Amino acid sequence: MEKKIQRNDPCWCGSEKKYKKCHSDFDTKLKQLKMDGYPIPPRRIIKTPDQINGIRKSCQLTKSILDDLNDLIKPGITSNEINQYVHRKTLENNAIPAPLDYKGFPKSICTSINEVVCHGIPSERVLKEGDIVNVDVTCILDGYYGDSCRMYPVGKISKNAEKLVDVTKQCLEEAIKAIKPFGSLNIIGETITRIAKKNGYGVVHMFGGHGVGNEFHEEPFIYHSIQKTKQMICAPGMIFTIEPMINEGTGDCEILDDDWTAVTLDHSLSAQWEHTVCIHEDRVEILT
Repeated sequence: MEKKIQRNDPCWCGSEKKYKKCHSDFDTKLKQLKMDGYPIPPRRIIKTPDQINGIRKSCQLTKSILDDLNDLIKPGITSNEINQYVHRKTLENNAIPAPLDYKGFPKSICTSINEVVCHGIPSERVLKEGDIVNVDVTCILDGYYGDSCRMYPVGKISKNAEKLVDVTKQCLEEAIKAIKPFGSLNIIGETITRIAKKNGYGVVHMFGGHGVGNEFHEEPFIYHSIQKTKQMICAPGMIFTIEPMINEGTGDCEILDDDWTAVTLDHSLSAQWEHTVCIHEDRVEILT
């Protein structure tokens, strides 16, 4: 149970300001929303300004590495070679690749090709003309996590693949635009589902976004599909990922025998885009 704090006490956030001049109004808003039936974020996931700055730097490193891959990913490269490049660049920037050895994951990135939804393991598979590949990078810089992923076309891709990639990116971008400080997380799944269904696509519900920054995976879980129950409030200081996985066919998928690789159940193409976002009092900042 979180200790009751008095107005003239130091604020619980560690700012050294008096509570009444810091998070008092914040807590009052959340208390009312809780009475309206919305889950509210625990204080442990509300980041301080120093933590936000640290997470922002890690996210910018992740973004820089993903930018580099635009010129690297071409027909003939293997997903292992992509992994080796990202691993080297991460270490050169005094950072650590978060996926490596995370719950036994054997590589420094995830590479998900064509029908692979997420968590694909880099291998000696050669990328060929027409493939689409998602690369998921998470750096740990000075103890802070920066998480993002993108889709990359391998040479010239089909119109169907191009549309899927573009619509999935639109799902992410519109979901971010829809978020409001002190609004509910429900809007994320509602926005993504509306756009995906309009285009005849399925939304993967087995996986979602997550809180991130001080740890790899924190509260809350971010649903990309519509939820009937009220979801957590987006409070200033929260940092989380939004990472819709959209399939050409249904949203159903299965995990292969390696216990990591998730593929579409109907073998249709899948795409994913991801950003880490920070909620401020008056805006949503894309950190990646």
